[in-house]
Amino acid sequence: MRLTVYSDYTLRVLMYLGLKGGGRATIQEISDCYGISKNHLMKIVQDLGHEGLVTTVRGKSGGLHLALPPEDICVGEVVRKTEPDFRMVECFGEGAVDCLLHGSCVLATALDEALEAFLEVLDRYTLADLIKSKRRLRQLLDLTSAPPA
Repeated sequence: MRLTVYSDYTLRVLMYLGLKGGGRATIQEISDCYGISKNHLMKIVQDLGHEGLVTTVRGKSGGLHLALPPEDICVGEVVRKTEPDFRMVECFGEGAVDCLLHGSCVLATALDEALEAFLEVLDRYTLADLIKSKRRLRQLLDLTSAPPA
């Protein structure tokens, strides 16, 4: 299984904001830090705002920050919201299935169980867990001037 770039970038944005310790960041700042297209990040930030995970402030001294404490942001929920579907094989989808084994194959059941286990593990982690090594992560992202929350 592989997560989309959208999910990856979403988690990176949340981690960056979590490491800011409540301080504001700009999309440009995050774009420059990670080397990610500003256009990609604008869509992600907009969606994070609609989900209630990020608050945006317009204007000269504007920016964005987490709308919730990192402890309240569940990684599993974020991944569920950012992945378009978890269809690993054809028979997971809706509609007609073009597989001779459909109905007699245990593969779909095994993959479904594996997917549920994957998501259950992610559900055990919060954003706070992802940024636990704050000092080292801040150094790597050159956020050493951010508050040490």
